[in-house]
Amino acid sequence: MGARAEIKRTGRKFDQVLEGARKVFMADGFERASVDDIARVAGVSKATLYSYFPDKALLFTEIARSECDRMAETARQNISIDAPIRDVLIAVATQISRLLLSDFSQRIFRICVAERDRFPELARAYYENGPEMGRKQLEQGFEEAIARGELRICDVSLAAEQFADLARSRLWLRAVLGVQTEFSDDEIKKVITGAVDTFLARYGVSPDR
Repeated sequence: MGARAEIKRTGRKFDQVLEGARKVFMADGFERASVDDIARVAGVSKATLYSYFPDKALLFTEIARSECDRMAETARQNISIDAPIRDVLIAVATQISRLLLSDFSQRIFRICVAERDRFPELARAYYENGPEMGRKQLEQGFEEAIARGELRICDVSLAAEQFADLARSRLWLRAVLGVQTEFSDDEIKKVITGAVDTFLARYGVSPDR
């Protein structure tokens, strides 16, 4: 998104503005969130808010970007690439599942779908900084595993999307539709274990292959 260059990311009140906007967007959605409310919750003037973000859409996309970056960094810190491939995949699938089931991810997704026709840039920014970024990170990890002889994959991009879909099966759709709001550790573990076993059955390298 070209408008991203307009964001001024320096200054002591930048994080303050982001946090205030995050609270308002999560509570009110995008359309109903007012600049006045965001400035009030952030504890800044409207002039200060506009000095960082010329428009509300730019502020929303920056929140999505920064939160996705934070979640991705947390995931990287919790995963050891030196572990056996099955353990690595279990850890990755766990991060994917818990990220998608998080309150932030659920609310952001609903906002993007609700505003898709009026503000398509919101959904585009979320996709680029969330699902697409995650896919690229998976591709890199799979390429490294292929080089180590742990995986055998022809289409790495497709395999990355398949793995992400497996990791969210039975969970994400129920959550995003509000059919189920709480998931036990056993439920999540069952899905994750099945996802990894299925993935390795297709792409894993066994001694006789």
